Amino acid sequence: MKLSIRCLAFICLLGFGCDNDPIPRETPDCIRDRINQIKSQDKWNPPAKVFRYSYKGQPVYYIPSRCCDIPGIVLDAQCNVVCAPDGGLGGSGDGTCTDFFKSRTDEQLIWQDSRK
Repeated sequence: MKLSIRCLAFICLLGFGCDNDPIPRETPDCIRDRINQIKSQDKWNPPAKVFRYSYKGQPVYYIPSRCCDIPGIVLDAQCNVVCAPDGGLGGSGDGTCTDFFKSRTDEQLIWQDSRK
């Protein structure tokens, strides 16, 4: 029994089968690519997160702003930019989805950067 626990721990340390940042299987590949792009950068402060919502009857993915003047973005399932609901110089995004925060439903945090 102890040997199998040690083996499992060793496999996890090698990075096989133990993902520190699990992403739901149904997440589109292009969103996974966006997450991998974020992982390749220095850690954001606050740490990066990706949320899935329903918005106007469609699944969308929201990546909150990482800093004051950088807008958050809403992407559709093909990674087309739907809008920027917040952030930017004025703080209110690009003005194209002013109802996003009131209208979104079914929040699901699909990934957050857990790097130390």
